[in-house]
Amino acid sequence: MLLTITCVGAHASELSYLLHKHPDKVQTFSQSYGDAYVFYPESSEERTTVALLLELDPIGLVRGRQGSQSGPLSAYVNDRPYVASSFFSVALGKVFRSALNGKCKDKPELVDVPLELEAYLPAVSSRGGEWMIRNLFEPLGYELEIESGELDERFPEWGKSPIRSLRLKNTLTLQELLTHLYILIPVMDNDKHYWVSKEEVEKLRERGEPWLSEHPQRELILRRYLRHQSSLVREASAQLMSEEEADPHNSDVEEFQTLEAPIRLHEQRLDLVLDVLKKEGVTRVADLGCGEGQLLRRFLKEKQFTEILGMDVCPSSLERAEKKLRFHRMSDAERERISLVHGSLLYRDKRLSGYDGAALVEVMEHIDEPRLPAMVRTVFEYARPRVVVVTTPNVEYNVRWESLPAGKMRHRDHRFEWDRETFEGWAKEIAANNRYRVRFAPIGPE
Repeated sequence: MLLTITCVGAHASELSYLLHKHPDKVQTFSQSYGDAYVFYPESSEERTTVALLLELDPIGLVRGRQGSQSGPLSAYVNDRPYVASSFFSVALGKVFRSALNGKCKDKPELVDVPLELEAYLPAVSSRGGEWMIRNLFEPLGYELEIESGELDERFPEWGKSPIRSLRLKNTLTLQELLTHLYILIPVMDNDKHYWVSKEEVEKLRERGEPWLSEHPQRELILRRYLRHQSSLVREASAQLMSEEEADPHNSDVEEFQTLEAPIRLHEQRLDLVLDVLKKEGVTRVADLGCGEGQLLRRFLKEKQFTEILGMDVCPSSLERAEKKLRFHRMSDAERERISLVHGSLLYRDKRLSGYDGAALVEVMEHIDEPRLPAMVRTVFEYARPRVVVVTTPNVEYNVRWESLPAGKMRHRDHRFEWDRETFEGWAKEIAANNRYRVRFAPIGPE
């Protein structure tokens, strides 16, 4: 059972400081089910690789009753000694505990530095196939290389082996990489070798902040990590959802329409976004944070848009969008024009590449301000549409509604509402840093 982590670039030689493991030594860590070894196959200024090797004792597993398999033979003959599983996740947490907790005694400034990292797992058990692996890691910004072979080359009709090799590449902190592996390895395997209790909920909440609450496969991760114990899944879901409304778009449009009914700002907002994208000659367009699809409906009416993408973090909003757009009544040609995907703007996503226009309509104010740089990287650095239209409430305009108490924001899920000066400063900085030009336009009477 093996994991290698490779760091390249300016801080490659400092990987050992973050891991608290000397590159010139082979260290052994005894576990109740075997021994873990840490060593460095290579270490230089430009490239450093650390390896974690876990050697399980199959007989010890049976004696300790830690194997999750059943039956007299399967207790001895199984894939547990060879594939990355919960055994490996536990060893990872113990051996690299300081790095996983974001602590570095000698060079604490390195903890928050994004590094060019590559993780390699030569054998992972994925109960769900390649689809499962990609949907767990790609929303977090990873580039994946997945390989699998035949169960037996002599009998190709037996199909592919469920065991795969996995290579992950990303630019992120070491703590983030270790946290993702710690949680998602047993999720891929869909099994754990130990009893799952309420302590696992706390562990999941602690290790999963802040990325898990925004992950498109959050519910699947909760179910698999907690071994499908419904009460624990509900508890974990409630804790994660307390930081974010389950469905900010569900009542968002209704509240806006009720609040803004006298001057119909929401309709003006959508019309203006549509008009800008049409005039800019956009043909492939993405509605990022599409909600129930009001803007998508406008896109569908315009033949200019040959490819349309709607993306939202809330699955129920996407389900309602599909119903309201009447997917079941669309012709094949119409259906080929549009796709709805579940995803978060806080993580790099290859599905957003290639669009020449994008809209973020009343989306950014639902994101905590410290997380806005992640959204900026996803949209303006990674996806890089030619044209991006962003709208957000102007707090100076709130006095126009008698029904809105002083000091209150327009929606209960808004994390902030900026004035025009703040918004323009934010947008100009993004444009300067990402080689965009920026212009501003009002919505509604000034």
